[in-house]
Amino acid sequence: MSAARCLEDFRVGERWVSEPVTLSAEEIIAFGKANDPQPMHTDVERAGKGPFGSLIASGWQIAALSMHVFVQAGGYGETPVVGLGIDELRWLKPVRPGDRLVVEREIVEIRRSETRADRGVLRTRVLVRNQHADVVMSLYTLSRVPACPDGSSAGSSTEARKEDGSSCSR
Repeated sequence: MSAARCLEDFRVGERWVSEPVTLSAEEIIAFGKANDPQPMHTDVERAGKGPFGSLIASGWQIAALSMHVFVQAGGYGETPVVGLGIDELRWLKPVRPGDRLVVEREIVEIRRSETRADRGVLRTRVLVRNQHADVVMSLYTLSRVPACPDGSSAGSSTEARKEDGSSCSR
């Protein structure tokens, strides 16, 4: 796992892409029974007669999977990150047994806290794509990260930045 980073060490445009992950029917059913017990997620026969024509994964399973693979791969390393929320969560296409999923994360905004100088917020776009490169889920995460104790890092600027490179207005 990589060393801890602070706010000033992150960059807008920084990307991370997972290795492919394949969901089995058994995994979909187990998650559905435990967390989203609708027939489309838990019963192959009933799902086949439903609106999607087959068993599909719960959107919540895909959201959880997107976090799981990021953390398992080392994500932010030793950085103490606190999740603040999710914006614009969309489930765009069904995920079926055997689909190969890839999770993409990109930092789109970095800003200092307006009330606490010792921390800031990363806004990260998360996309999950299937084997056809179709986006099956999209969302933005908001994560609190600590600022560097002295407020700077090698080659960094402490002003907040957005996806287009402009400074955030405060």
